Amino acid sequence: MRIIVWGLGYVGSVSAACLAKAGHEVVGVEPNATKVKSLNSGVAFIKEAGLAELAAEMVQQKRLRAVRDGGELVRWGDASLICVGTPSAADGSLLFDHIRSAAVDIGRGLRSANAYHVVILRSTVFPGTVRQQIIPILEEHSGRRAGDGFGVAMNPEFMREATAIKDFYAPPYTVIGELDARSGDLVESLYRGLTAPVHRMSLEEAEVLKLCNNAFHALKTGFANEIGRLCDQAGIDSHAVMRMVCADTKLNISPAYLKPGFAFGGSCLPKDLRSLMFHARRMGVALPILEAILPSNRLQVDAARIKLHEFRAGRIAVLGLSFKPGTDDLRESPVISLIRDLWQDGADVTVFDPDIELDKMLGSNREYLERQLPQIQKILCGSMEDALRDREIVVVNQKRPEFVNALARLNGKTVVLDLVRLVEERTVSGPFNYRGISW
Repeated sequence: MRIIVWGLGYVGSVSAACLAKAGHEVVGVEPNATKVKSLNSGVAFIKEAGLAELAAEMVQQKRLRAVRDGGELVRWGDASLICVGTPSAADGSLLFDHIRSAAVDIGRGLRSANAYHVVILRSTVFPGTVRQQIIPILEEHSGRRAGDGFGVAMNPEFMREATAIKDFYAPPYTVIGELDARSGDLVESLYRGLTAPVHRMSLEEAEVLKLCNNAFHALKTGFANEIGRLCDQAGIDSHAVMRMVCADTKLNISPAYLKPGFAFGGSCLPKDLRSLMFHARRMGVALPILEAILPSNRLQVDAARIKLHEFRAGRIAVLGLSFKPGTDDLRESPVISLIRDLWQDGADVTVFDPDIELDKMLGSNREYLERQLPQIQKILCGSMEDALRDREIVVVNQKRPEFVNALARLNGKTVVLDLVRLVEERTVSGPFNYRGISW
């Protein structure tokens, strides 16, 4: 395949050399004359393990070369990989100048291209950039329509400096955000020799994934360092502690909890976080990441409240009162806060939870419920049918098979706000008659 790589920085240089090694004919486009001359002499100008030898070999075999202007090459190539830099502006936004320049040149080149050409973005951008900015530029300067006159895809890279070549050949996965299947098929064919799993998704999902991954890596580093500062002040070996944190692959280093949904609650997480923060402050240790967790958790309750008000409906049923099914422990259940807020807003709320029976609740648990929701005896229903009767919105707060079946019986007009992604747990056939799924 004939590939044009726009930008010969770290990502572009490694991608160009590795794709040439895979058997493709690759031309790198780089406005810096010194870099172009260097690469064409078989000398890599990027310091990266193994790149000098690989680039020299590919140039010698005439599978890799560089030019300063790639506009005339578009009609020659099958695909363009935009690998230019996206440095930060003073306000934190990503500078778009280099991408815009490459898109203009590609668009002009597409005017005279006869073959179907796929434009692939590898640079890191905020979601919406490809569809809202790059495609309009390409269409304006080419006179063609994306998906018809040319293809478009987002193909984020997951290469680290100093191990970039190894990461190219052994990534965690290959991600393809595609405008259409034809574009995605071509991108997938570029990596046919790799054993990594391929995931094809929307343009926006692929765009945000790279930012999400890097944010998670930063979060993990910051979390470990905050635990390190706390342990150091307390005279504890933080490395021993973190080794045991990582040893738990059931809940800690695992997919557990890593699903967008409703706020957390219960008797442990909020209480223990507050305790950790209290003692850290007493010791004079600042833990801003951990300090932000509970306020962020409260924002999730506010987000659900706002989403419900967007539907402009006043009769709301809530399925599930405790923070998870199988328990009547209501301590710090976030949906209680949501119900209280909705009640104060004037909403007509009914509640059903098969684990909550007021007549059988005793002691502090019942006292807590009545203190948080003084109206609970009026709004708690004895059956799901009673709770759902004449409701405009249903809020699902627990994963239960009976709730799945209840959704399947809705009339198609009822809005469902699914706080727990119950839709993924289908146990009944046929489509669900609902809309407004959250998160």
